[in-house]
Amino acid sequence: MKRILVLGGGLIGIRHVEAVEAHPGCTLVGLVDPDTSIAPHLKRFVDMAEVTEPVDGVIIATPTGLHARHGIYAASRGWPMLIEKPVASDMAGAQALAHAVVQAGVGSLVGHHRRYHAPVQQLKALIDEGRIGTPVCANLIWAMRKPEGYFDGNWRTAGGSPVMINLVHDIDTLRFVLGDILAVTGLRGAGLRGSARIESGAVALAFANGATGTISFADTTPSPWGFEAGTGENPNIGATGQDMMWIMGTAGAVSFPSLTLWSGTDWGQAATRVPLAVEVNTTPPLAAQLNHFLDVIDGATPLIDVADATRTLAITLDIEAQLSPTQEEGAHGGVANS
Repeated sequence: MKRILVLGGGLIGIRHVEAVEAHPGCTLVGLVDPDTSIAPHLKRFVDMAEVTEPVDGVIIATPTGLHARHGIYAASRGWPMLIEKPVASDMAGAQALAHAVVQAGVGSLVGHHRRYHAPVQQLKALIDEGRIGTPVCANLIWAMRKPEGYFDGNWRTAGGSPVMINLVHDIDTLRFVLGDILAVTGLRGAGLRGSARIESGAVALAFANGATGTISFADTTPSPWGFEAGTGENPNIGATGQDMMWIMGTAGAVSFPSLTLWSGTDWGQAATRVPLAVEVNTTPPLAAQLNHFLDVIDGATPLIDVADATRTLAITLDIEAQLSPTQEEGAHGGVANS
């Protein structure tokens, strides 16, 4: 039985608590959160320094700006960690955390939970096995209209960019299935809600394997295209079942999440649809991630550690910086190059 400590009692932190309590292979040491009104039935600690019980691993689900500080402290205690995404709020914090993890010799896992989706794993296997040949290009859409109440009276009004909140997941998914991204170029769309916050845009990507890709995104349009809508993974977002990512190679193409697979030769003949059974999530991704974390505690290679997640963060921050408005541009959009 692995003894797991959870840090942070927000929405995702409580979900982690529930997952630990339901898992037959681990037991909950307690919840660390200064707000003692949260889950008062649990064993509580105001700070990690109060914890004297044995801990085999810690799940860090505090606000992003605290990830690096809390992860570095956990490493100093010798605790393997599962840290929520993004791994940190800036590169300095992420790099300091990566160094601390290596110096302490503890295992680390970062909560990019989409990597545990069975269809995402199946997509990666299709590409790795050469089912579409050599990847050439990819297109991805994340376009939804967030309700106005989402922005009322909180940090999202100014700092709630869909790049850091939403696209970070899509960028990591693209990295997982296609490999590292070497360069990005971004175009920012017009601001429609009257603030300087990034709302929409387009991004071009260059992958290390020679493929290129594009992302179109917006949080101002009620479209059917986006990972959550396509897969139905988020109960707060209406499911449409529509594809939102298309990857093309020298021998065919595949769309996701339907995993519609096509093969072909040249434009003289129509591409042919290849029958394919889509795998389903027999284990919810959050539970599958916890299963893997228990293995990481025992020394298994993590699916995505702090160093790997830092590369996802670097790409996301680059896009965010390119799309952020200058004083002259205000909220009207502009052009940025990598």
